[in-house]
Amino acid sequence: MQEYTRKQVLDEAKKLADMLANTEEIDRFKQVEAKLNENQKVQKLITKIKALQKQAVNFQAYEKREALKRIEDEIDRLQAEIDEIPVVQEFKESQIVVNDVLQLISGTISREVTNKVIESTGGDVLAGETGSKKKNSASCGH
Repeated sequence: MQEYTRKQVLDEAKKLADMLANTEEIDRFKQVEAKLNENQKVQKLITKIKALQKQAVNFQAYEKREALKRIEDEIDRLQAEIDEIPVVQEFKESQIVVNDVLQLISGTISREVTNKVIESTGGDVLAGETGSKKKNSASCGH
């Protein structure tokens, strides 16, 4: 069995990241993000929300609860308006796809590492037990 240094593993992880950055899902994400950034309506609404958030911080600091509530309601209304814009929905969907791909890869790596540890210790992959756990449970006299 070949051993690897942490640096070698990290170098391979960087290669994998480079591969991922050049997938169809990431390309789609970048295209939609560019469309989102070019959309004037979206940008105006984001600017309004940021200005209102600054006001909200001030109202909160001075404990002006009614004014704060009005600002928060307006922020919610503007956020809902943004969410209705098709390019925003498209962007959120592409984010979900990218996150799903990343979780799939992360889960696969985690599962494979666990299985390799179990196999290398003579354990039982189906039971999820390493060889040392099997030995200890067999010899504890139950």
